[in-house]
Amino acid sequence: MQKYRDIGLKLTPQRIAILDYLDGNKQHPSAEDIYRAVLNRFPTMSFATVYTTLAVLKEKQAVLELTIDPEKKRYDPETGDHNHLICVGCKKIVDITADGIAECPGREEQGFRIISSHTEYYGFCPECRIKNPDQEKSHVCRP
Repeated sequence: MQKYRDIGLKLTPQRIAILDYLDGNKQHPSAEDIYRAVLNRFPTMSFATVYTTLAVLKEKQAVLELTIDPEKKRYDPETGDHNHLICVGCKKIVDITADGIAECPGREEQGFRIISSHTEYYGFCPECRIKNPDQEKSHVCRP
């Protein structure tokens, strides 16, 4: 919790519960997922508390806000360089390591100095491929 104090985050019991849920969480939960997970410890906590906490964490770069699911934002407590595999069937998101900043064609012509990159790969996870092996043939991927 010290790292959150160091970035100036006020640590209320509700925020600590949210941070505990996010710590090491690889599921890339939505705000709704987080709210449901901590509600049993704090039944009077509002959804706004979760949403506000996530906004502060995003502002302080302590969590990544992923907009790769068009239906809802997801949150990733892993802020280091990494990319994502996204299942278009079940919406599962999996972290994969990144080997530094990806090459960006045209960056020099445009005068850009790249400081960060993120790549998303869309496909079908093993579970979805087993459930419906023919979906890959007919699916056009539009994230």
